Amino acid sequence: MSSNVAISVNNISKCYLIYDRPQDRLKQSIIRWHKYFREFWALKDVSFEVKKGETVGIIGRNGSGKSTLLQIIAGTLTPTSGDVKVNGRVAALLELGSGFNPEFTGRENVYMNGAILGVSQEEMYRRFDDIASFADIGNFIDQPVKTYSSGMLVRLAFAVQVFVPKEVLIVDEALAVGDELFQRKCFSKIEEFKKQGGTILFVSHDGGAVGQLCNRAILLNEGENVLSGPSKKVVNLYQKFLYSPPSKKGDLVKEMKELSIILNSEDIEGTNVIKENSENSHTGGNSSQKINTNSDAKQMYNPHLVSISTLQYEAQGANIFNPDILTLDGDKVNILLPGKRYIWRYFVRFDGDFENVRFGMLIKTVNGLELGGAVSAHAYRGIKRVSKGTVIRVEFEFQTNLWPGIYFLNAGVLGIIDLEEVFLDRKIDLAAFKVLLNENSLMTSIVDFGIIPQVYFHNETGSHSL
Repeated sequence: MSSNVAISVNNISKCYLIYDRPQDRLKQSIIRWHKYFREFWALKDVSFEVKKGETVGIIGRNGSGKSTLLQIIAGTLTPTSGDVKVNGRVAALLELGSGFNPEFTGRENVYMNGAILGVSQEEMYRRFDDIASFADIGNFIDQPVKTYSSGMLVRLAFAVQVFVPKEVLIVDEALAVGDELFQRKCFSKIEEFKKQGGTILFVSHDGGAVGQLCNRAILLNEGENVLSGPSKKVVNLYQKFLYSPPSKKGDLVKEMKELSIILNSEDIEGTNVIKENSENSHTGGNSSQKINTNSDAKQMYNPHLVSISTLQYEAQGANIFNPDILTLDGDKVNILLPGKRYIWRYFVRFDGDFENVRFGMLIKTVNGLELGGAVSAHAYRGIKRVSKGTVIRVEFEFQTNLWPGIYFLNAGVLGIIDLEEVFLDRKIDLAAFKVLLNENSLMTSIVDFGIIPQVYFHNETGSHSL
């Protein structure tokens, strides 16, 4: 194992034996020559390396083997075959709090977890105040863990993991611990660890987050490593895979396996066209074939992309219904292309007479960050009067100047009741949409502000653009 490699995964496979009935397990222990079980291979010959200082994302659908792989790397699960080598101490943010003894106090569990992680009691003593301050659970630190709420438990567990000495950090899925402020503290510590040169293995369903945070990405499908390479390209092909017809998925998996070697070559970084099967690629395909990952991305409607977090205010005489996202040509979509203009449309039915009626919309991230929105008119300059039984169609045209990922749309209608402007109806997270990846974009973070970078050589004779 090279000294600049933090994690080396070599032909890891993991098989679970599935018994249909409890008695079949007993029969199997007695009658060895007959199979009373079915084999389920969660991982199949997975291999990859993570270099020191890299942030590598692992993406894939539910059941693809992501969490199983992380548990094997963290040492909490034994592979059926293959081996893993880790160069440095590992901290794993997996099932937070699962190693705590409920009868021990929080303080005692901190020291016990430190011992499990190979940290001396003296070292944990020096770090304890930082851990307790970060967890921010007050005097409960000296109470038995069994008295903790689930939020308090994961806060303390997270604090232990982020403050113990480590070279490698493993993060499984989003960090939904505590309130919004505490979540920001968690991400801030992870970002700090990354800036200090730490190695991070990051698992998420959010392709946009992987594309934003990670240098490279690995795509798992049904336990196999089908694709690895620059994160933007891997995410782009993953999105194509997710929304391809079932009849096409098998061919696409085969295609991605063939492309994996090409995606790891440095000469294609930042290009639009993947040149497949050069003489040195050894993929065995047609050397004249080219695949353009951008041309495959297209706006469409996915009926399964539905918000499950919709929250409705108590209606006060109006009802929002039939929300849709439309192209400018009127086609219904929720898989959107970056930089394009779309229409957020909904209808409102009024059950009473109202004055100064206005309408609104808002776009938010998955974490609830409000990115921006608009109202149909300034305060007290709305529609002067709307009569009972009226139905109004509301449209807001917007542009997807956003990082690839999932976003949510709100809708609201305001009117005057007892001389005060109130929401007649409001629906939070009423619809979801997904923005696809634009490989040509140089934007960072969430919103594309249309920034034009200019770089100049500057010396005594003047400035010269690059």
